[in-house]
Amino acid sequence: NDLEVRMARNSLRTSPLFLALLLLFPAAAFAASAKTSMRLLYPSFAGSWATAWIAKEAGYFLDEGLDVELIRVGGSTRMVAAMLGGSAPIIQAGAIAALTATAAGADVVIIGATGTVSPFRLMARPEIVQPADLKGKKAGITTFGSTSDQVLRIALKKFNLEPTKDVAILTFGAQPEAFAALQSGIVQVAALSYPLYPKAVKLGMRELVNFGDLGIEDINGTVITTRTFIAQQRDTALRFLRAFTRGIHRYRTDKEFSKKVLGKYGKLNDEEILEGTWQDYAPTLQRSPRPSLKAIQFMIENQFPGKKPLPKPEQFVDTSLVEQLEKSGFIDSINK
Repeated sequence: NDLEVRMARNSLRTSPLFLALLLLFPAAAFAASAKTSMRLLYPSFAGSWATAWIAKEAGYFLDEGLDVELIRVGGSTRMVAAMLGGSAPIIQAGAIAALTATAAGADVVIIGATGTVSPFRLMARPEIVQPADLKGKKAGITTFGSTSDQVLRIALKKFNLEPTKDVAILTFGAQPEAFAALQSGIVQVAALSYPLYPKAVKLGMRELVNFGDLGIEDINGTVITTRTFIAQQRDTALRFLRAFTRGIHRYRTDKEFSKKVLGKYGKLNDEEILEGTWQDYAPTLQRSPRPSLKAIQFMIENQFPGKKPLPKPEQFVDTSLVEQLEKSGFIDSINK
C-alpha cells in the first residue's frame, strides 16, 4: 500500500549506500535537481544566430544546468516585445531593436554580441543596374527598427536616396520572406545575410553594397535581456553567457561540427552553402562576447538624428557579466 511505499522510499534515502553516493557525486545530484528551464528567441536561420544552436547541440547549456529551448520568431522588434511580455528572459535579435526600445523607456539591455563585422549585403534584382535605378522602387526588410532596416537606410543615404520618399520600404517579418519577395519581384532590393545573399547571386541578383567593406564597426549576434532579469537571476544570466561564449569558440574552431549544426537548424544539405556560411561568419567571431560601444554609438547617431543631447552608448548595455567572465580567467581558459 501507499504507506509501505513511502516507508521503503524513506528507508532507501537514509541508507548508507544512498548517502555514500551523494557524498561521492554531489555535483551530479545538485545538477539533476537544479536544472533551470528557459527559452531563447532568435530571428532567423542566418549564420549570425548560430552560436546558441552550437552551444545547445554541444551540451554547453546543460553543462551550466540550463535546459534551453530555442524558438525562432521572425523580426527583432517583435522579439523584444515578446521578451517584455514574458515569453523568454533572453533573446538574440538585432541591436537596433534594443536601442529603440530602451530609448522609449523599456527595460531592455544588451549583454553580449558575437562580432563587429556586418554580415549584410544589399541585393538588387537584375534590372537594377546602378543605385539611381532604385528611385521609385520598393525595398524589403524584416521589420521596422530591425538591423535590415538600419542597413538599408544607411545604403540609401549613401546613394542620396530618401527612405520611404524615393524608395518604399515593405516589411516581411523575416529574411526568408524578404528574399522570396525579391525573387518574385514584389520588391527590387533587399538587405540579406548568408546563406540568402549567395542564393540571390545564383538567381542573377546584383550586389549593390557589402556592408562589411564599408569600414563601419557593427554589432551582430546580439544577446539581449532586461535589467530586471539580471538583478533577479544574475547567476542564470552568467551561466547562459558562459555557455554562449563556449559556443562562440566552438563555432570559430570546429568547422565540421558547426556545419552540421548549421545544416540541422537551417534545413540545409548544400555543402557549398554550408561551407560558405562558416567561412562568412567564423573568422569574424570575437573571443569575448563584449558588445561594441563604438558600433552602438554609430547606431545612435543614425537612429536619433538631430536629437540633443544624444544618448550615450553605455545607456544601452550592461557589460558587467562579460567583464566578470573576463576577470575570472574563464574566457582566456577556453581560448588557449
